[in-house]
Parts: sequence; structure tokens; C-alpha cells
Amino acid sequence: MSPAQDISGFLDTAVAALGGSPRDGQVKMADVVATALHDGDHVLVQAGTGTGKSLGYLVPAVAYAAETGSRVVVSTATLALQRQVFSKDLPLVLDALEPALGKRPAAALFKGRSNFLCKHKMGGGYGEPDEDMLPIHAGPTSALGEEVARLHSWAEETDTGDRDDLVPGVSNRAWAQVSVSGRECLESKCPMVKECFSQQLRDEAAHAQVVVTNHAVLGVQAASHDMLGEHDALIVDEAHELVARITNAATHELTVSRVDRAARAARRHGHTTEDLDRAARALDGALGDHEPGRLRAGLDEQLAEAVELIRGAARSLLSAVQKSSQAGEETGSATAKLATAALQEVHDVCEELQGEHGRYVIWLAPPDGDYDSRLAERIVAAPLDVAGLVRSRLIEEKAAVFTSATLALGGDFGAMTRHLGMDSPESLDAGSPFDYSAQGILYVAAHLPKPGPGGITAEALDELEALIRAAGGRTLGLFSSHKAGMAAAEAMRERLDVPVLYQTDDQLPTLVQQYREDPETCLFGSTSLWQGIDVPGSTSQLVVIDRIPFPRPDEPIAQARTEAVAQRGGNGFMAVSATHAALLMAQGAGRLVRSHTDRGVVAVLDSRLAHARYGGFLAKSMPALWGTSDQETVLSALRRLDEAAKAAER
Repeated sequence: MSPAQDISGFLDTAVAALGGSPRDGQVKMADVVATALHDGDHVLVQAGTGTGKSLGYLVPAVAYAAETGSRVVVSTATLALQRQVFSKDLPLVLDALEPALGKRPAAALFKGRSNFLCKHKMGGGYGEPDEDMLPIHAGPTSALGEEVARLHSWAEETDTGDRDDLVPGVSNRAWAQVSVSGRECLESKCPMVKECFSQQLRDEAAHAQVVVTNHAVLGVQAASHDMLGEHDALIVDEAHELVARITNAATHELTVSRVDRAARAARRHGHTTEDLDRAARALDGALGDHEPGRLRAGLDEQLAEAVELIRGAARSLLSAVQKSSQAGEETGSATAKLATAALQEVHDVCEELQGEHGRYVIWLAPPDGDYDSRLAERIVAAPLDVAGLVRSRLIEEKAAVFTSATLALGGDFGAMTRHLGMDSPESLDAGSPFDYSAQGILYVAAHLPKPGPGGITAEALDELEALIRAAGGRTLGLFSSHKAGMAAAEAMRERLDVPVLYQTDDQLPTLVQQYREDPETCLFGSTSLWQGIDVPGSTSQLVVIDRIPFPRPDEPIAQARTEAVAQRGGNGFMAVSATHAALLMAQGAGRLVRSHTDRGVVAVLDSRLAHARYGGFLAKSMPALWGTSDQETVLSALRRLDEAAKAAER
């Protein structure tokens, strides 16, 4: 009998080893995944919180790899989840199934090179850091200097060189002093390749049957070049994030500082850069004559001329660097690699900007995060659609399993099927073991005025205060923007006597730990808190969503994708903006019920969820909580929950 037929027995073995009990949804999921792997099919599996989806796909993956000798790649959304799957879940499954299977498939971790210390760079192989990487006062006693010194001490004792193993962590700027990107890596030409942390893991992954990676790697795999090698099956966990990750990987920008950095790298390698310097100044002048915004017709004449000057100069310098390297004239192979990487990146972005109009969304962007600035600092190009990349670069001619707690948006898998470029895949809603309608309330504050642009209204702040008072704190606040979240945090700190944390106050893991340890604490934030926060118990008895999280009206990618759907005769708003909002609403509401004993309220302070035509689509995407718009019913429920929690804590 094959593992596909006997998968329930293997699952029982793994669950028993974990000390758990069988779950119907997990059994259904494992069976569907096993069948898809053996038949080479594509399948979407929605597995709600508590289903145990990690075992639901790992058990059939290990059994399939053991039986067939096939190579399976498992991808997770974040490095933290990747670490959990590889270090905890997968070893448990391998240990449990090895006696039954009679063999143990080799497993390996795969991450990008920049996640590891570079011994060659730390030994001075790349020369002094580029001057724009360090602040003026980055001496040994500065905060950055102290971080770098700690990294050098850690390098003497670490066995992995993995950034995740460095606790406490360091800033990105400090880490950049001891790591290299994939383009900068010397690979087989490195004099320390035999001691390279990254290469050791890559060698292991090349011979492993189960490889655990992350969506950032899949983004490169889809948008750029092969990183993972031949494999027979792909399993994508937290698949609802994949489209965004691939879009990010395929999005590139051109800035004056990036061109200047490439020129410095070329000069360090001994080349003159007058043409590239002149081209950078042309770009600076062109950007200065424009304001941020989408370029619907592509680059205008002034910008196009600057981009062509940069492309030509970068191409000439690339050729010169390569010729001098081949002739043995370079000052060092590392400086040649750095120059090549920087120049190639600039050249490639220019070619994308000059590519076929309509394939890319192109816009001028202000400085990072400064949405109100009228200064254009960057030319950005992003793919209009990534479904074709997913189809041709990730899932073509192989089995593919996509799973998440939120795939059936509006109660249907259609939107996710289109976004992932799949043709009539199998689908399964494995459900959840939780009784959402008995464990939670979905409260829509239907009496509030429609939210205005930006910020948070005075009426919504009053509503938020009343809810938190009734809950006795115990609140996770999910806001659609930092502006709204910070305003709410400031207001609640003035009005209430419970601690209110905001996500920028400290490192997120530190804040979540403080929130978990003090039930009266409130934790507010925007993007980072909508997904991945797992705090069961009485701490999160109230989850507040300030407004439906539609994309910004001027967000170029969403805007362009909406128009493209409309041009094909579809409903662009529902296909793009409503789908984006539904995904986040489902993820945000999912923070409430994390165990069988959790009770509480999801409160949405946006009356459009009750009154707008798209409200039903959004509500169907969320857990099936008991719904009401009666404020007093909700306040009374929160008071009872607070009293019960306090009694249990005494």
C-alpha cells in the first residue's frame, strides 16, 4: 500500500508523537496533499487556525519523498516560520515516520546568501565598506560600531553564521558590514568557499529530498533566476502572501544614489566614471523637474534620455570591468564582483524601464515612507501581473500545493486561483476545529460615520475608548495606517489608565512579549500586526480594526491592476481592492480565536462593512463569528469576559 493510500496512518503516528489528537480537517488536508503529490496535480487548501496544517502537508511530503525519491520544496512566508518548520515540525515528522517508512529522507534549509556571515568579507576580502554605508560618526564607541564589534565576537563562536541565531539581533546597517548579497558573492571563486556558511547549506540542500525555504527565495526564483535546482513538487505555506512577495522581488528602482554607488564601485576597481557621473546628474535634474506619481504613458523625453545615458554608461563600464578582470588587471576579485553587481543592477533596471509599455507599472516615488512629499526621488518599475511568473517559473510540470488560513476570499477560491496563475486546480476548505460563532462576536459599529481620508475620526476614537474600557485593556488594535494607529495610541494613553504600546516603540517580539505578560496592556500597530501575531488566552479578548484596509487610491500597482481588469470587462475594484482588503480582514480577525478556550470580540469601526454592497464579500472572507451591530450587547459581553479573566488570574 502506497503512502498516498495510507497517509492517515502516517498522520496518526506523527500526531501521537506530538502528543496530540486527530483532527478531521487535518486528515482531509493530508489526504488531498498526498494525492496531489503523487498525481502531479495543483491544489489549494484553506486550513483555518487550529487545523494543524504544518503536519497536514509535512507528513505527505516526507512520505512521498521517501517512497519515490522525489525532491520536495516547502516554502514559508517568513524566516521565523521557516525556522519553526525546519527546526521543530519537520524533525518531529521525520523521527515519527522513519520506523514506518524504513528510511529517512534528507532534509535541508535554504536561505538567501545575505542571511549569513561572509568570512571573506569579515577578513577584509572586500576592502573597506562603501562610504555611504556608514554614518559620519560610526566609530568603535558608536551604536553601530558596538554592533559590528559584537558581530565579530559572535563570528568566532558561531557554527552556522545564520543571522537568525544572533540574539539579540543587530540593525540592517550593521549586518551589511559582514554579509554580501547573492550578486556580490564570489561563489566558487571565493578563497574561503570551503568555510562558507551559506555554501555549506546550499551543498546540503542540493542533495536533500525535503528542502525548506521562504517566499523571498521563491520571489527570486520566479522573477530572476533558478536558485533551488530541479525539484518535483512545491508546497507553499501562507500562500496568500506569495503574490506580494513575488511582486516585491520583481520590483526595481533607479535612484541617483544607486547610480553613484555603482560609479564608486567601478572607481574602486580602477576605472574612470565620467560618463556615468554625468548620467547620474542628468537623472537628478530630470527627477527634480517632476513630482511623484504614476507614469501612465511611460517615461517622458527628459526621463527617457537620462535613463538611456545611464544604461549606456553602465554597459560600457561593465564591459571594461569584465575585460580587466579577464586580463588579470583587477585590484581584487571581490572589488570586481562588487563593481559588476552594482553596475549590472543599474543596467538591468534601465532596460526594464525601457521595455515594452504595459508589462510594467512605472511611477516616480518620494523618499521612503514620505507619502506627502512632492519630491520625486526614485523611478520604480513593478510587474503589472505575476500570475504568469508563478505559472511558468514555479509550478509548471510539477505538483504544487498552496495552503493558508485565508485562500477562499468571499467564500470562493476564484480570486486566489487567478492571482496564482492556476488552471482549474483542486481545492479544499479543511475548516477549523474552532466553533467561531460560539467563541466570538463580529461587531460592526454601523452607527459611525463613514471614515474620511487618512487618520481616524473623533467618533471612532470615542468608540475605541468605550470598547477598551469594557474589555479592561486586553486589546489588539489593527490600524490601516501608521497615522491612524499613532493617533489612536496617543489618544488612548491620555484617556485610559491601561498601558498602550505601539509597534514602533520597540522590536516587535519584545512588544508582543510585554503584551502577552500583562493582560491589561493594549498593543496597537499597522501592517506588521495584521498577520502572524499568535497570542491565545485572555490577552486578546478584543481585536479592533479601525477601517477596511483598501489599498491607497494612489497606490500605483493596485491602480494599474484595477484598470487592467476593467479593460478586460471585469470589476477592477472587486478583483483588486476588495480582494486585498478581504485578505487582510480575514487575517486580522483571525488574531482573536487561537485556541478552543478563547473568547472575545472583533470590532470593526468602519460602518461600510454593514452598509456597502461589498460588505458581504468581506464578511464572508472572515471567520464565521456571530455578528451584531448592537453596541450595548458587545460592551456587556466584554465586561463579562474581563470579569471572568480577572477571576481566573487571581
